[in-house]
Amino acid sequence: MTAEDVRTDAVTDDSRPPDARWTRPAFWALLVGAGVLYLWGLGSSGWANSYYAAAAQAGTQDWKAWLFGSLDSGNAITVDKPPAAMWVMGLSGRLFGFSEFAMLLPQALMGVGAVAVLYFTVRRTSGASAGLIAGVVLALTPVATLMFRYNNPDALLVLLLVVAAYCTVRAIDASTARRMTMWMALTGCAIGFAFLTKMLQAFLIVPGLALAVLVAAPFGMWKRLGALLIGGVTMIVSAGWYIALVSLWPADSRPYIAGSTDNSLLQLAFGYNGIQRIAGNEGGGPGGGGPGHGPRGGAGGMNLFFGGDPGIGRLFGASMGAEASWLLPAALIGLVVGLLPTWRAVRIDRVRAGLMLWGGWLLVTGAVFSFMEGTVHPYYNVALAPAVAALVGIAVAQLVRRRDSLMARVALAAMLVATGVWSFVLLNRTPEWWPAIRWGVLIGSILLAVLLSVRAHRLGKATVAVVIATAVVGLGGPAAFSIYNAASAHEGPGTMSGPQKPGGFGGPGGPGGKGAPGMPGRTDSPELEAMLKSADNRWAAASIGSMSVSDLELKTGSSLMAIGGFTGSDPSPTLAQFQQYVADGQVRYFLADSGRGGPPGQRAGSAADITAWVEKTFVKTDVGGSSVYDLQSPRS
Repeated sequence: MTAEDVRTDAVTDDSRPPDARWTRPAFWALLVGAGVLYLWGLGSSGWANSYYAAAAQAGTQDWKAWLFGSLDSGNAITVDKPPAAMWVMGLSGRLFGFSEFAMLLPQALMGVGAVAVLYFTVRRTSGASAGLIAGVVLALTPVATLMFRYNNPDALLVLLLVVAAYCTVRAIDASTARRMTMWMALTGCAIGFAFLTKMLQAFLIVPGLALAVLVAAPFGMWKRLGALLIGGVTMIVSAGWYIALVSLWPADSRPYIAGSTDNSLLQLAFGYNGIQRIAGNEGGGPGGGGPGHGPRGGAGGMNLFFGGDPGIGRLFGASMGAEASWLLPAALIGLVVGLLPTWRAVRIDRVRAGLMLWGGWLLVTGAVFSFMEGTVHPYYNVALAPAVAALVGIAVAQLVRRRDSLMARVALAAMLVATGVWSFVLLNRTPEWWPAIRWGVLIGSILLAVLLSVRAHRLGKATVAVVIATAVVGLGGPAAFSIYNAASAHEGPGTMSGPQKPGGFGGPGGPGGKGAPGMPGRTDSPELEAMLKSADNRWAAASIGSMSVSDLELKTGSSLMAIGGFTGSDPSPTLAQFQQYVADGQVRYFLADSGRGGPPGQRAGSAADITAWVEKTFVKTDVGGSSVYDLQSPRS
């Protein structure tokens, strides 16, 4: 028998024990619980991120705006991400009527779907128990609860990436090379559409998926390489069709691609949303050029809002720690314990393949998030949550099965103590909030770790009680923060998990909430809103930057032009284009002092030129406390 025969026999032999009768009801209970967590009080955060909400609303008003992800139904400029997430929200609004709930409903359902797909993925390599543990961990990860109730693109991104992992596992588990190739084609398709959700971030999981196929698929090397090649081709096609559509569509007949320097989706992908994110220097004027983007450096809230300082400890730091790192130490221990003893083994089983897949996902994505110099927000960590959850589920299930071994019991105890101690540290960062939780988690983890290391193989009738106690202790911290996230309102271009100090970062007046520093919006003005509703031009008004424009669009349903995109720094429209719009009667008013574009002295490029021309040419009036220029009333 050759080494290739050993590999084939080892991988295709189904050594999983049959599922216990309780696993199916437990799975449905998991989905119901996740649904309640993500759907309860959905819409309490209002429009959440008004930048994406305005684009979703525009997509319900105009099909071209839906296709391109325009910020306005007049199609002046897009949001600075590809439109896949806006497609889903826009269709939901068209089906159910546009509202906060209709906009956020797809995010919650995608969260439940991600939990379900993760269960099936982990179950195929490590059994139903591992899948259930992974599903519970993902469902209760604070940043997952946050993003599955929010309208940033991350919910769709996570679902598509987990689907890609599922297709890869099916490819590894295939009985024929043809089926392996088919499943890898589906993997590439999922990653391609993930690219159309959040661009290059979708590719961070590719090394882990490719490694698992190369090492564990039960076929010859050339067949494995061929399957990977087919996956790459379908990935390019499933993302490239839209890039080609945008490139071939006449530029004067579609909105400007926000965040790009040359009205190109490819430049946006590989520039502002690509290399510049990793290397820094996004530029873009005050604030950086996208929703919540801005200067990362400095102390205090804004540094937290932009991920803190790059380095190996960033994922555990004050900015990112509470999002997804609760069980990260346990996941890393489980990965090492699972791989090291069999590293030189010829036999490549499903469990080891799963560890390689999820370990590659975690290590590559975690390294990029840790060391990238450009814009990075705490909620990005939702992309780590499925890998952490899967590794914990696989490791715990395997170690429990080998609990007769002292080494397995010690490893289980180490994972539990690491989780308890780290949860204590994270909870202690908000010491005034339910201090009993952190002490209960710490003390309980130590006591249970001692019990597991000594008597895990002799628990007898106490097994169920110990399992429940271990789950409560291990998941107590993240569950508490997840429940807090679900029960609290979150608004603004970015948001963070867990309780925040009043007036501090993420709370009232913090960067994640209303009135965030450097992110002012307009106060309610019935007079201004009535004026905009009465305008029947292509754009009721124009203003510098999108922050107050987005809010007014949502309140009035009118099409408003955000000159220069989110921060006012994009070169669109030019002064000549804007003057032509005014001459043609396509834009009625100009709203000054919009806040997000910065004061006139800080503006540059077309935004500064347009502002100066309007102030020189048209009459200014006060409407509900806002400075408004009527572009049909020139100075005499």
